[in-house]
Amino acid sequence: MKIILLGYMASGKSTISKLLAKKLQMDAIDLDDYIVEKEGLSIRDIFKTKGEIYFRVQENKYLLELLENKNSFVLALGGGTPCYANNMNLMVKMSNTIYLKANLNTLFDRLRNEKENRPMISLLNDEKLKEFIAKHLFERAPYYEQASHIISIDNQTVATLVEQTEKVTLNTL
Repeated sequence: MKIILLGYMASGKSTISKLLAKKLQMDAIDLDDYIVEKEGLSIRDIFKTKGEIYFRVQENKYLLELLENKNSFVLALGGGTPCYANNMNLMVKMSNTIYLKANLNTLFDRLRNEKENRPMISLLNDEKLKEFIAKHLFERAPYYEQASHIISIDNQTVATLVEQTEKVTLNTL
């Protein structure tokens, strides 16, 4: 069984994937961590030294490697992964995809408090941050919405979200 969690930054993909994997006794994999391990460079350094196109090509390569070679896992994606290199089509065909969907205000509240940990948004003031998130959601929604399942994370506890992801996963077996 291959379960992939996708969604925007701060939607809880990494947290939920680890807890769900533990509950289902599966491996938890974070695609960004997997790429860092394979490339020997941080994501920030890959972007800085080799560029986004190189990163997106490698991201697709490693995603395909996981989909083809690993038996069972819960995979947390980067927010942009579904939007490039036919990744979404591959994932829908080869795994159980779950979109952790959040509204603009939920994401804004979470990201406003995490800016220093996220280079992409660290220099944005609140107004620019909200605009940045809204633009990305608009661009990415057509990809995210192709997921096998959509779970709204707004006003939900982590425990409830793990329970919901487990339920939709087990219902598709």
